[in-house]
Amino acid sequence: MITLQRRQLVGHDILLARHGNHISSMRLDRSNDRVVALLDDGSLDSAPNLIAPNLQLPHTVRSVLREDWKLLTAWAGMAGGMGVLMTAAAVLLGTTADPAILEAFAAYSTF
Repeated sequence: MITLQRRQLVGHDILLARHGNHISSMRLDRSNDRVVALLDDGSLDSAPNLIAPNLQLPHTVRSVLREDWKLLTAWAGMAGGMGVLMTAAAVLLGTTADPAILEAFAAYSTF
């Protein structure tokens, strides 16, 4: 089962344990999956975000979108295409149908 929750960045905790109040700022290096800290003395330190490389973290909304963007794009494209087709069919029906038939469609009760 997919549980969508925010991932905890382990690198923040590691750097706080190492340096405590001597950290000026921290940033996330997504390409290397590390947290980089700027210390008071101007030096940098970094820590990995994963405890173990094969650790399965819970899925987040961002991770699901990152993995399934092609499928979601295809679905959105198909939904948009169906909307265009339905709009074109309604316009075509409205311009080419006999007015008496259109009035009968509008007067027909569906319930």
